[in-house]
Amino acid sequence: MTGYGILIGFLAFGAGFGLAYWVRQQLDAQNESAARNEAGRLLQDAARRSESLLREAEVEAKDRLFKMKSEFDAETAEIRSELKRQEQRLIQKEENLERKHDQNEQKEQDLQAQEQKFQIREEAFAKRSEELDELIQKQHSELEKISGLTSEQAREILIRSMENDARYEGAKLVKRIMSEAQEEADKEAKRILATAIQRFSGDFVAERTVSVVPLPSDEMKGRIIGREGRNIRALEAATGIDLIIDDTPEAVILSGFNPVRREVARLSLTRLIADGRIHPARIEDVVKAVEEEVEQTIKEAGEQAAFDLGVHGIHPELIKVLGRLKFRTSYAQNVLQHSVEVGFLCGIMAAELGLNVKLAKRMGLLHDLGKAVDHEVEGPHALIGSRLAKKFGEAATVVQAIAAHHEDIPPESVYDLLVQAADSLSGARPGARKELLENYVKRLEDLETIACSFKGVANSYAIQAGRELRVIVESDKISDEESVLLSRDIARKIEESLTFPGQIRVTVIRETRAVGYANK
Repeated sequence: MTGYGILIGFLAFGAGFGLAYWVRQQLDAQNESAARNEAGRLLQDAARRSESLLREAEVEAKDRLFKMKSEFDAETAEIRSELKRQEQRLIQKEENLERKHDQNEQKEQDLQAQEQKFQIREEAFAKRSEELDELIQKQHSELEKISGLTSEQAREILIRSMENDARYEGAKLVKRIMSEAQEEADKEAKRILATAIQRFSGDFVAERTVSVVPLPSDEMKGRIIGREGRNIRALEAATGIDLIIDDTPEAVILSGFNPVRREVARLSLTRLIADGRIHPARIEDVVKAVEEEVEQTIKEAGEQAAFDLGVHGIHPELIKVLGRLKFRTSYAQNVLQHSVEVGFLCGIMAAELGLNVKLAKRMGLLHDLGKAVDHEVEGPHALIGSRLAKKFGEAATVVQAIAAHHEDIPPESVYDLLVQAADSLSGARPGARKELLENYVKRLEDLETIACSFKGVANSYAIQAGRELRVIVESDKISDEESVLLSRDIARKIEESLTFPGQIRVTVIRETRAVGYANK
């Protein structure tokens, strides 16, 4: 029973499997048929769509070809019209060229005709010139026979006569031009200088070149000298200044070339006298402290001078050099005070002339920088100062003005002349400077000697403290016109030969005297 059941089970399984396989085959056959039908339908749709696309592409291609043809036709028509226009222009140009060619041919014919006429005239002129040369030669020969002079001698006489006439006429012209220019220049210069002097009225303090220290009593001289002179030697060694202790009551004289050192020595000695403790160690301490104070004073003096003029941006080292001018004098005139005064005058005159006022003040303030170091460096103080200003970054115009204010180099701008004028004005005004009597008398003698060295001068007189030179000439040797030239020549020789502040007026006097006698 059991084996029979198993067999039945196998048979049932086989029948089920076969049935399932058959069902699967049927389903596959149906699916394949449906797929084939769907594929056929898709192919038909694709064929229809491709035909439609082909028709649309064909229509679009025809449209584009039509448009391209239309555009090509339009461009072709435009090109043809442009070619026609160019062709017309070329034809017109060709016609114009033909007309010009005809005109040029006509002008060439006219020029040839004129050239022939000119050749004929030139031949006639050449022939006439030869005839004239022959006539002139004959006349020269006749004139030489009549006058008894050769042509070279006659030419020399004629040239000399023309030269005298030209010199006479030139002197008259120079006199007239100088008179007119002098009138205008004097008016304007006097106005500018008067304005500058009126607007600046600075105080002036003259300092002596020898410092004197007062003593409370003559007993202090012995304490200053010290035992075996050790105190005075220590003071002289520390300051570099000679102390002169003589019979002058209650005073010690300080003598030294360097004014800054002399000031240090004066202040140091004053403090030592006031303190009463005078010995070498104390001297060294006081001198060192005073040197620092003097350096500070120098710096403050330079800064104050720049501040008074409103000049800014000066290098600190230049400020120190400028401050050292406080202890320098020129003909007893304080150089720092003189520099400030020149700066003010330059600024005022620059304002009157419409120039840069600040630049002019800067030039005037720095123009005498070289006087602070000229005992240490060789050369004129103007060139020393210009090199110093250039070293510390001053502008080229400022350097030029400093170098040219005494004409060590030629002036190049109106600012250079302003500094010269202000410098002369500050130094030449009455009471500004002091000169030795010998130098003063020598300058007067030199002025008169220079004037008398010229031909035709009878006498010369230096008057007004050497500010004016009166020259009396012989009327039979010097004419009125030649007197103008003589005054200029004398003034030029004075400028070349002498050194002087300000200006010197040269006046040439010519007079004619007629004397008659009445007798009975």
